[in-house]
Amino acid sequence: MRDVIISLFIIGTLPTCFRRPFIGLLMFTLLAYMRLQDLTWGFARFQRWSFYVAIVTLVGFLMSRDRKQFMANDIRCWLMVFLALLVGASLLTSTNLGPRDFSNYTEYWKIIGVALFTTGVVKNREYFRILVWIIALSFGFFGVKSGLQMLLSGGSLVIIQGPGGMLSDNNDFALALCMSIPWLLHLGMSERRTLLRRTMIAIVPLTVMTIAATHSRGAFVSIVLTSCVLVWRSQNRVAGFATLFLIAVAAAIAAPKSYIERISTISQYETEGSAKGRLDAWKVAFNMIRSRPVLGVGFEKFQANYRRYDPNASQEIEGGPGTRVTHNSYLEIWAECGTPALMVYLLLIALTYMDLWRVRAMAKLRFHSSWILSYATMFEASLTAFVVGSMFLNRAHFDLFYHLIAIVVVFGRLAREAMEDPTAYPLIASGRGILALQRERGFALAPRGDRLVRPEPRSGFGRKPAFGR
Repeated sequence: MRDVIISLFIIGTLPTCFRRPFIGLLMFTLLAYMRLQDLTWGFARFQRWSFYVAIVTLVGFLMSRDRKQFMANDIRCWLMVFLALLVGASLLTSTNLGPRDFSNYTEYWKIIGVALFTTGVVKNREYFRILVWIIALSFGFFGVKSGLQMLLSGGSLVIIQGPGGMLSDNNDFALALCMSIPWLLHLGMSERRTLLRRTMIAIVPLTVMTIAATHSRGAFVSIVLTSCVLVWRSQNRVAGFATLFLIAVAAAIAAPKSYIERISTISQYETEGSAKGRLDAWKVAFNMIRSRPVLGVGFEKFQANYRRYDPNASQEIEGGPGTRVTHNSYLEIWAECGTPALMVYLLLIALTYMDLWRVRAMAKLRFHSSWILSYATMFEASLTAFVVGSMFLNRAHFDLFYHLIAIVVVFGRLAREAMEDPTAYPLIASGRGILALQRERGFALAPRGDRLVRPEPRSGFGRKPAFGR
């Protein structure tokens, strides 16, 4: 019955996806992150629903009379295209090409295409808000589901795996949940409706429990640094760090012994098997980089070339006979796709951070608090979760990373449009904020009523919510 319900739901949305490409994007996002098909056990589980939705949405977009551009005219969009071309060049110059290699490359282009499509279709704040909520609730669903299971079992569950797709591995699943924590927290704290606000905030500790249940040490480091970013951007850092310390102490007391033992092995990286294996894989990656610095050994070719660059590898290692995966996203893209690809990849991250900081600085001159500042903190913390967590995972081609870059592109555009309208939001009653606006616009702004003198209610981390959306 569940297969029938899920199938009818997806098929029923296809006509709407055709008429309204934005709905198609939402449906594709739901299938990618909430993995509706993986909640079934029969025929629906093995259907290519994402492919069908993508084709119908794209055809509808191309046939729409009022269609906009496919992607935003932003340097990060062009960098993603350039990166995909460099990845393709690395594949073409590699050896032992097969149908699976081109299939993997096609999947990578699908990831890039969805990200670019997002920048073109999400054209206003309402669309943007809906997309953000869909992504947050998709991960929140698994946070609640697995968190309750762990809570009811008293922490005795086996290591939790992801639902499927890009989230099938427990480490990848934990990384995605770490990235979702800032979304859930800030959306909850900026929500006006009391019930919804409390529900969203309650999802956060359950999601943290789910992350712990994956036993991912990389996720532990990621969530710690992400929490520090959130507290640093809060209104009261002293109280925030004090609260974070108390939470950490309580978590250490309440955490299952197996999890504490697992985390404690981080300090034993030279002798602990899994950690030592990562160091060995990194050495092999550097051997590949020295040998082929420009285009690498080829996209998704690290394991196929592992023994060639490490002849002393044993015959039985995780990932196949005598091979390992890189366990580091940056070394993965460097060894497989070359130095130019790594530089573009790092530039994508750097430009996204810079855009968030620039938008935050502009917003702070105008507002005591606003949705712009809240979203900037949310995305900065989420990106930090990926940057840190991917140090221990081979996830250079992670769907959520590229989608996050695209969403920040949209956010930057919408935030600047909002700040360009001086009547959209009240200004800070400070000479600094007024003079900055005067210098930017080149004219003196005369006060009108209470527009220049009444600040907005404060919101964000540690404050009473103001905007609610």
